[in-house]
Amino acid sequence: MVDDSTAAPATAAGDTAPAETGPSTLWVERTGTRRYTGHSSRGAEVLIGSEGVPGVFTPGELLKIALAACSGMSSDFPLSRRLGDDYDATIRVSGAADRENEVYPQLDEVFELDLSELDPVARDRLLVTVQRAIDKVCTVGRTLKAGSKVTLSFDIDTVD
Repeated sequence: MVDDSTAAPATAAGDTAPAETGPSTLWVERTGTRRYTGHSSRGAEVLIGSEGVPGVFTPGELLKIALAACSGMSSDFPLSRRLGDDYDATIRVSGAADRENEVYPQLDEVFELDLSELDPVARDRLLVTVQRAIDKVCTVGRTLKAGSKVTLSFDIDTVD
């Protein structure tokens, strides 16, 4: 899945993309059999590989983590406004792959929050606000729910 607007020019292993302004450039480089390192032009890296490889995330796990992180970030403002900047939250995400069709037919998020100091009416009101915030601004969740067109192109070296 390559989006030409975010694909970095080919670089030698270990090289970083040139500094740039605007949206981050994202790319992965192969580091071994079914092992890759994901990069951003902001200097972030993530290790990616098969499920049996220690110390890496699978692409499916990264998809799930992106969804949970997006939900958390989308809800940060209403939660911190009501609970304070130091509130604790954990968002667990799961979903089994349908290997016959190679899709995740359902992803389930569980938002763990301590709302014990709120009365039931305030708690329900906050949860409605959080759900609305996630539904409105979580780009990852909105994309997964709507579906997305994915294009793939190739930039290959040839011998003339």
